[in-house]
Amino acid sequence: MDFALDADRQAIQDMARSFAAEKLAPFAAEWDERGYFPVETMKEAAALGLAGIYVREDVGGSGLGRLESALVFEALSEGCVSTAAYLSIHNMVSWMVDRFGSEEVRHRFLPKLCAMETVASYCLTEQGSGSDAAALKTRAEKKGNSHYVLNGTKAFISGGPTSDVYAVMCRTGEDGPGGVSCILVERGTEGLSFGKPERKMGWNSQPTSMVNFENCEVPIDNLVGREGDGFKIAMRGLDGGRINIAACSLGGAAAAMKATMSYVKDRKQFGKPLTEFQATQFKLADMETELDAARLMTYRAACSLDAKSPDATKHAAMAKRFATDIGFKLVDEALQLHGGYGYLKDFPLERLLRDLRVHRILEGTNEIMRVVIARKMLAA
Repeated sequence: MDFALDADRQAIQDMARSFAAEKLAPFAAEWDERGYFPVETMKEAAALGLAGIYVREDVGGSGLGRLESALVFEALSEGCVSTAAYLSIHNMVSWMVDRFGSEEVRHRFLPKLCAMETVASYCLTEQGSGSDAAALKTRAEKKGNSHYVLNGTKAFISGGPTSDVYAVMCRTGEDGPGGVSCILVERGTEGLSFGKPERKMGWNSQPTSMVNFENCEVPIDNLVGREGDGFKIAMRGLDGGRINIAACSLGGAAAAMKATMSYVKDRKQFGKPLTEFQATQFKLADMETELDAARLMTYRAACSLDAKSPDATKHAAMAKRFATDIGFKLVDEALQLHGGYGYLKDFPLERLLRDLRVHRILEGTNEIMRVVIARKMLAA
C-alpha cells in the first residue's frame, strides 16, 4: 500500500492550500466576527473547479474522486473551517444532481452550480426528525401532471435565505424511507420563506436558518431521480459528506497544530522555551500521532467510497466519528498549550474550537455513527 500522493493529487492539494493561505486565512477572523458570507471568494474557488469536484466534466465539473475532495477540504479548512464546510455542502448538492438527476435536470442546473453562479443548500433536517431522518414530515403533493406543492419546514439549513437552489427531501408517498423524494426548489418560488438567522456558536461565515414551504409550487421536472429515491439519495450523499466533514476537522486541527508549534517555540517559562519541557514534548507527540491516525482513516474511507467498497459506509462513519472527535480534542489541547492567550480572539484557537464543535453533530451525530458502525459489524 502506497501512502504517498501521486503528482496530480499533490498538485491539487498544493493548489487548495495556496488558495486557503491567500484567500481564506487572512479574512477568516473578520468573516467570523461579522457573520459575513464570502460568496465572491467561493466563486473564485469555483473557478478552480472546487464547486463541482466530483461532478462530470460535460456540465462543468472537475470529474475527480472522493480522495481528491478530502485533500481539498482538509487544505481549505486550514484557512477557514466554516467556509470550507459550506463548500462541502454545495458540492454535495451538485453531486446529487449529477448522480441522480435526469439529463435535462443536470444540464439545467449544474453549469451554474459548478461555477457557483447559483449557490445550493441541502434540506434534510427537521425539528422533529434530526437523527431519525426517515421520519421527516415535509410533504409534496402532485398538482396535475406539471407541479408538486410543498408544505413543511426544514431546520438548521446552511445557506438559509441566501441560497439559490434548495435540494429538499420531502414526502411524496407513505411513511418511512420509501416515501421520500428529492426535489429542487429555486429561489423566488412563491411560498418559499425563511426563519430568522440562527445565532450560532461557530460556523459564522455561513448563514443558517429555517426554510419554510407554504404551498410552494415546483415544476415536476425538478424531481431528482424517481419518486421514492430521496432517502437513498440522502444516505448516499451522507457517506461523502461524512468524509468531507472529517477532512474539515483535519484541516482545522492542522491549523491549530501549526499555530501551537510556532507558539511553544517562542514562549518561555522558567527561563527556557516550552519545547524543552518533556510534558510539552509528550503532548505534541500525542497530538501529532492522533492527527495522523485520523488522516489515515479519512483517506482510507475516501478510497473505499471511490472503489465502491461494500465497507464504504462503515469506513465513512468510522472516519467521521474518529476525525471529528480527535479534531476537536486537538484544538482544545492546542488552546491549553497557549494558556490564556488561546482564549483570546487575537489568536485563532477559540474560533477553531467553536467551528469544529458542530462537526460532532452534523452529517449524523457521532452517536449515530456508532450505530451505523455496529449495524455493519453485526450484519457481516
